Amino acid sequence: MGHRIAFCGLDCEACDAYLATIRDDQALREKTARLWAELNQAPILPEHINCTGCRGGGVKTIFCQQLCAIRRCALQRGVPSCGRCPELERCAELGRFFQQNPQARQNLENERRGAPPAGGRKG
Repeated sequence: MGHRIAFCGLDCEACDAYLATIRDDQALREKTARLWAELNQAPILPEHINCTGCRGGGVKTIFCQQLCAIRRCALQRGVPSCGRCPELERCAELGRFFQQNPQARQNLENERRGAPPAGGRKG
């Protein structure tokens, strides 16, 4: 399997929403919806668990499509990823994000150097 690195550095191919979508796996959609609903204290349903990756065309989860401030910023700035943004080191949003997802920072650094991702956080 290749790697689809999101704007923020997460590996989309390690995400259960991506996996459920490409495999058309309803059981994984249901499991992921239950987990994400609990984690986010939000009404997330199995039909919300469809995504083909953050940076490409195609379907995205509601969060990624409409609510992700990191993705929205990268699209507005026209950068291919946050790793290519000149504000990377000063970005408070990414700083908070990297505290919970240190492998995302490593993925962006690896992407900049042309190395493979360090591994992704699921979901």
